[in-house]
Amino acid sequence: MLAVEEGTPALIKIGLLTDLHYGDKEPTKTRFYRETPAKLKEAVAKFNEIKPAFVIELGDLIDQAPTVEQEIAWLEEIDKIYAGLTCPRHYVLGNHCVATLTKEEFARHSGASKAPHYSFDQNGVRFVVLDACYRSDGAPYGRNNADWKDANVPGAELEWLRKDLAATAGPVVVFAHQRLDEAAPHSVLNAAEVRKVLEDSGKVLAVFQGHSHKNDYQQIQGIHYCTLVALIEGTGVENNGYGVLEVMPDRSLRLRGFRRQVERQMAVKVG
Repeated sequence: MLAVEEGTPALIKIGLLTDLHYGDKEPTKTRFYRETPAKLKEAVAKFNEIKPAFVIELGDLIDQAPTVEQEIAWLEEIDKIYAGLTCPRHYVLGNHCVATLTKEEFARHSGASKAPHYSFDQNGVRFVVLDACYRSDGAPYGRNNADWKDANVPGAELEWLRKDLAATAGPVVVFAHQRLDEAAPHSVLNAAEVRKVLEDSGKVLAVFQGHSHKNDYQQIQGIHYCTLVALIEGTGVENNGYGVLEVMPDRSLRLRGFRRQVERQMAVKVG
């Protein structure tokens, strides 16, 4: 149910965007790589107008380049625009972010945290950033060593997640790149195991994710799984997509969408 009245101020507002896939290269099918900077500039300007507490990019900030040097140049170019925000910015690692680059290189040449998974508290909410860019054998993605369909949250990260959730009173919002709901082949292979950890905590409101490039939504065991539209898809400003999430005092969620991002109201579970 949505218990708060219209006009009730949010506990916190958060800017969201995903799947920018920047690269200085020719379009392929529906992906117009060279249009990403202009789309991101629009999103940054809107976020600076709305003034969220922070903005988080949910993965695939860059597309794959033929060389490490070219990939770093593309990353630094697009990150300079992202750094135009007047609020703090966060990053989720996407499979394209660490296809050519290592995780350490991505962090070194962007504003990303050196820790690929981490959590932080703001305005009474715990935010958790997950990293599923690991192969089934536990090896981290990097240097073209992985298949994007083989995405996993490894055991050590799952154990960290259990402890992190146990240590907070909640509420909790989770950010991921690869999907944690049922959306094969775009789902994390051990998504059910990850969901069990989230469910057992009793504190997680929602997961916001990208990767499959389309607006989507599932509710599983009372947790909202909201997939955001990709910024890269389609040509022209009308095919941009980004949003602002509001976490409300009653723990309901409101997602305000811009351009092709669908708006959603996500109620708290009753009973």
